[in-house]
Amino acid sequence: MAAPIALRLHKNDNVVVARMDILPGTEVEGDAVAATRIPPGHKILTRAVKKGEPLRKYNQIIGFATDDLAPGSHIHTHNCAMGDFERDYAFCADAHPTDFIRAEERATFQGYRRPDGRAATRNYVGIVTTVNCSAATSRMIAAKLEPLLGAFPNIDGVVPLTHGGGCGMAASGVEMDVLRRTLAGYARHPNMAAVVVLGLGCETNQISGLMNAEGLKEGPKLIPMAIQDEGGVARTVMRAVGFLKELLPEANEVKREAIPASELILALQCGGSDGYSGISANPALGAAVDLLVRNGGTAVLSETPEIYGAEHLLTRRAASRNVGEKLVRRIKWWEEHCARTGGEMNNNPSPGNKAGGLTTILEKSLGAVAKGGTTNLVEVYEYAQPITAKGFVYMDSPGYDPVSATGQVAGGANVLCFTTGRGSVFGCKPTPSLKLATNTSLFRRMTDDMDINCGAIVDGEESILESGKKIFELILKTSSGQKTKSELLGIGDDEFEPWKIGATM
Repeated sequence: MAAPIALRLHKNDNVVVARMDILPGTEVEGDAVAATRIPPGHKILTRAVKKGEPLRKYNQIIGFATDDLAPGSHIHTHNCAMGDFERDYAFCADAHPTDFIRAEERATFQGYRRPDGRAATRNYVGIVTTVNCSAATSRMIAAKLEPLLGAFPNIDGVVPLTHGGGCGMAASGVEMDVLRRTLAGYARHPNMAAVVVLGLGCETNQISGLMNAEGLKEGPKLIPMAIQDEGGVARTVMRAVGFLKELLPEANEVKREAIPASELILALQCGGSDGYSGISANPALGAAVDLLVRNGGTAVLSETPEIYGAEHLLTRRAASRNVGEKLVRRIKWWEEHCARTGGEMNNNPSPGNKAGGLTTILEKSLGAVAKGGTTNLVEVYEYAQPITAKGFVYMDSPGYDPVSATGQVAGGANVLCFTTGRGSVFGCKPTPSLKLATNTSLFRRMTDDMDINCGAIVDGEESILESGKKIFELILKTSSGQKTKSELLGIGDDEFEPWKIGATM
């Protein structure tokens, strides 16, 4: 049987989603006949509503009608707007025991076992910069080392982690704490075989302050250097390359071995979302998350401005009231942060999201939370905090993908899945990043960038569970060394972006 021209997501919805370009006069569902052209991924009203009445998708409110609307109307920014309504947090109401897979039957991947017992999926050398002033020098060091790696096939590359901060900021307080936590998370990340911590020397974010605050210890695999102390750029490059050259043979000695999937920490991201994101790639990734959690692993959802309006779906799954209240406190912080800075939570969706059919942040958020699957929310972390819990967890972060993913990787994520409907090309060294296309058109158009096609769900050729199983299997293969599309293209050096919360002075 041919797939319908529009998708109904719940019997109580008063909108359906176009599977294709629908022309005026086309019968969509029941008495609903398209009044105008409806682009793919956009919404069509199926029954009349009055001005001020809620519009529903996923059996949830995505906005309110700004006028009296007839069946067949194209529902988008011209006739659907945000509005206030009560959300029932119902802490723990939907929490339930997880159906764990027996230990002897759990999945494994071929990873690297570090001396401290942690599991790595990649083997990089890193240059962590304390301040923007050392960024160019770090790139020079990487450029000198990269040609040497041909003799060391088990080393994946050299990553210069540069950023725009580290000075012109308060010497203490939240912003400095967040920056240092982020830098330390990368310095101690299991995917790093050795790291140079590189500063200028006079910056606010002093190397000694970073090392002391985060408990980092100088040693043969963690080398602090300041350009001013070394006598300038040329001498710093020479010495750093000398140190790291000596470490390359040992770093290359790693061997992959079978490691339980319980030691994977999967970062969940979405970017360039469209009207299909919450229908295909996001719930399919959620199904993969459920499999990972059942295997004892961890998955971390983030982007707090992009769960806004859907946070009640997570608090209902909280393993305890305390966990649920932690999430609500982060939502309240964001509301206050926007009020202080003159912003608003509905500055999302982006122009690209809207072109793809997303109308309000409520609609976008309802699709975004689907990445988290269905198991209990067991912990909530602040940005870049070390992730220690097993299961489905949340990390507070902005919605801007590079900043959010940077926090997740700093927390310990050793593999990442990124859903996209418009076509993100995000890479994320030292953590491999898989791109999941929400629609077949995108997958075919950007085949060199997309790792898996979840559009088969929209096409009626695959179920969410079938797609989720494919994603889970690809996560295991990627964690075992199979290159992602972004890795094959060499993308990932420039996506390191710590969260800058405060003023630049």
